[in-house]
Amino acid sequence: MSDTFLIAPSMLSSDFANLAGELEKLKSAQADWIHWDVMDGHFVPNLTFGAPVIKKARKSSPLFFDVHLMIEQPEKYITDFIKAGSDSITIHVESTKKAEECFKEMEESGVKKGISLRPKTDLKDIKPFLSKVDLVLVMTVEPGFGGQSFMNSQIDKIRELKNIREKNNYNYQIEVDGGVSEVTAPLVKEADVLVAGSFIFKSDDYKTAIERLKACRK
Repeated sequence: MSDTFLIAPSMLSSDFANLAGELEKLKSAQADWIHWDVMDGHFVPNLTFGAPVIKKARKSSPLFFDVHLMIEQPEKYITDFIKAGSDSITIHVESTKKAEECFKEMEESGVKKGISLRPKTDLKDIKPFLSKVDLVLVMTVEPGFGGQSFMNSQIDKIRELKNIREKNNYNYQIEVDGGVSEVTAPLVKEADVLVAGSFIFKSDDYKTAIERLKACRK
């Protein structure tokens, strides 16, 4: 285990009118990943990016694109997001009856496979997939909008996921998204990747904000 977190700034909090500029600033600030929250207005009550936006953004950044699909029937769109340049794609178990089909297509395309837990989702609902995925995303807010407060009730899920991984020798990374800051990051040291929106994009210096989050794991 590394002594620092991987940091994935969430583009949901970025300046949509200047995505290329934001991506360049994040590269200079030594962000590890770029997190894209894709919302369809059905699975969650908001609309955000689609595959065409990510495809255009891909030309502006060499960083790892971590794409979180908060959409119904993701199996209909997996191909589009793979072609757009996603490095990992995370789906929700509640949004599809074809998770295995989605993971198969990702694997065949060399894209990392992710599964997500909403706050109200029981960990047992994703256990059948833990041996197959590369990433487990634990939502520490209700998905749909940025800027929400961290839910301490989700910390036990993160710890249990780490225990399950060690017990079974699984290989998934644990990612946390929602209300991440210098205050909440030390509460989730069992995680590997932190998604941060407001904490980074509302700061005066992206690099300093990222460094401060990374150090919270030490």
